[in-house]
Amino acid sequence: MSTARQSIMSRLRNAGAIPKSSEGHTYHPWAATSEKELEQRFIDCITASHADVIRANSEQLEEVLTLLVEDKQLHRIALGTGGEFQSAIDEATKQVEQVPFERDVSQWKTELFENIDAGITHCLAGIADTGTLVLWPDSQEPRTLSLVPPTHIALIKRSTLVSNFAELMNRQAWHIGMPTNAILVSGPSKTADIQQTLAYGAHGPKELIVVLIED
Repeated sequence: MSTARQSIMSRLRNAGAIPKSSEGHTYHPWAATSEKELEQRFIDCITASHADVIRANSEQLEEVLTLLVEDKQLHRIALGTGGEFQSAIDEATKQVEQVPFERDVSQWKTELFENIDAGITHCLAGIADTGTLVLWPDSQEPRTLSLVPPTHIALIKRSTLVSNFAELMNRQAWHIGMPTNAILVSGPSKTADIQQTLAYGAHGPKELIVVLIED
């Protein structure tokens, strides 16, 4: 083993590769030139990754969620215990079985993985350049609420959209209060590990529904 390693390292050292200068390599993040472009870029990118986007205002949110629950035939929905739109979420899901995420996951892991149809979460922000949702899990909305149920319904306010990740960190001063666990979501869970065939839902939600709330 050591002989093979020495042989490889010797070839690398003798290759005569010349390090490239970093001069001229500057990162230029995409930035929107208008609010309309910002929103459209976000929608285009996240739908390209097989997410569905529904536009609504805060007054329509309860009705939109109610119709989603009926249309997708969701029977058991895991819910957070707080958040700006929690009241609308609770009202929209009262016709089905609500499962508040108020226990430690170890106490109901089997139920969560096998018997829950959907999870509903709020979003901290959205990155338009890549069509990415930014979630900041806490005790009211633990990370497994978005990572485990087969359908993830994400609520995001239009005003939280930013052009790129650097802008998000700067706007929200992450250098002062870095989140302990930020989740970036750009579509349903997908993998191509087996025979290079793309499959959805193997390691998480197979369906992502984004409700873009015009505020």
